[in-house]
Amino acid sequence: MASESQIPAAAQAEAKRFASRLGGFYGTMYGMLGTYLPFFPVWLKAVGIEASWIGIITAVPAVTRFTVLPLITGLAERRQMLRGAIMITAAATALGFALVGTQHQALPVFLVFVVTCCLWTPTGPLTDAYALRAVTHYGLNYGPLRLWGSAAFVVGALLCGLLVDTVAAEYLIWIIAAVAGVSALVSLRLRPLEVAKRPETAQRGGGTLLRDRGFLAIIATSALIQGSHVAYYIFASIAWKQAGLGGLTIAALWSLGVLAEIVLFAVSPRFTLPSAMLVVIGAVVAVARWVITALEPPLSILAIVQLTHGLTFGLTQVGIMGLLVHQVPGHVMARGQGYLAACAGIVSSGTSILCGLVYARYGQGVYYLMAAMAASGALIMWSARHYLHHPQSAASGG
Repeated sequence: MASESQIPAAAQAEAKRFASRLGGFYGTMYGMLGTYLPFFPVWLKAVGIEASWIGIITAVPAVTRFTVLPLITGLAERRQMLRGAIMITAAATALGFALVGTQHQALPVFLVFVVTCCLWTPTGPLTDAYALRAVTHYGLNYGPLRLWGSAAFVVGALLCGLLVDTVAAEYLIWIIAAVAGVSALVSLRLRPLEVAKRPETAQRGGGTLLRDRGFLAIIATSALIQGSHVAYYIFASIAWKQAGLGGLTIAALWSLGVLAEIVLFAVSPRFTLPSAMLVVIGAVVAVARWVITALEPPLSILAIVQLTHGLTFGLTQVGIMGLLVHQVPGHVMARGQGYLAACAGIVSSGTSILCGLVYARYGQGVYYLMAAMAASGALIMWSARHYLHHPQSAASGG
């Protein structure tokens, strides 16, 4: 990547404007997710929907990730309207949650939510594809763009903590819809981005990616390493509460992990190791993290373990995005992101079910399964390194 002194001032200014607006959209998009995760199930219960239906309704986003999502990202790419698709899906998400809020019966909520998720879940992959095109076009770094999403997620979660005791539960859906509305408005400020096709890859279609062993290794590795966090996401708070930790302590442990992730994204432009090595490091640290967690360490050790989230999640994400920049041609990047999300959805859905069965019998022993998943991801990435297009350094792509 050219040094800043070699880049014309006008180009630098345009890159900064692009980055600030994209960072703002990442922030509102993940801020909305930070309100959805804790608020939505509470709202469903508050309007009288039974637990069995809550389970079905909250499973919808995971299903759309590996069914409808790749179709939407592929369509956006074929129509050459990546930025427009982000705006449309963001607006549809806000409208969809507003319509969900008008329903109080299980079946209507389910049906409206299905339609909403069909357009909501592609927004993240579309945004990542848009961001990775900017990485190539402007010489930006993915990590500093993505950190605004992590920071806003924390703000959204804190907002939940402040409002949940003051806002009646049946009105919580309107907070989600309002934040989604802000995200839709911010999406209108995204800058146009035209990226010329590379001559040597102009004829490659999205189907070619599924015959690329390097690409398949990337999405499988990502699904396994990031999927190894499933037990943590589902059962960490339950286990910590059973161990006698208070709500404030539990919240602090979660915050440590996200803060470490933010710091990792911020410093990622300084990384010089190849992206594949970053992924392997993230996976190896994940193996150690889950083995230690399975041993039910004391709070002081647990706090240190939580800080490794910056490596197990953040470093893996930076490495994967860096690999995609160099492995996937820009004109099929959205489809590449769609396949990545679909693979992740399949693995995480299956892992969630398996974790429930294992946790019910072995408790914290479920983390040994997570360690095995992370180790498998490391082995796949290490074995596939010869099929990957390696950048000069991770900073150039991540």
